[in-house]
Amino acid sequence: MAIKIRLARGGSKKRPHYSIVAADSRMPRDGRFIEKLGTYNPLLPKDSEDRVKMNLERVQYWLSQGAQTTDRVARFLESAGVKDKAERNNPKKGTPGKAAQERAEARAAKAAAPAEEDAAAE
Repeated sequence: MAIKIRLARGGSKKRPHYSIVAADSRMPRDGRFIEKLGTYNPLLPKDSEDRVKMNLERVQYWLSQGAQTTDRVARFLESAGVKDKAERNNPKKGTPGKAAQERAEARAAKAAAPAEEDAAAE
């Protein structure tokens, strides 16, 4: 059984509140879990102590049992000093999408067209 330490969403529409849980990786995001390990409230300011609360002893236990963390939970553990900071590689970050690239090409072609007309007039 593959165990994941991940977030389970709660709260109402547009007011998210997450539980940090240890769950079987085959279960749905908000479905059955083995143990609740903490909470995460993204609506609180980033410097608030109540934003992320975790039972670090139980998190350490599950990590020792081979549990894998999701990226967001791994970041929480890195900031708490439980896990070493992992280097992330996202080479596509910051590159524009398909529609934005097409708009940029159209703009460049439109800007080049008057320059060609001016060169032909001379």
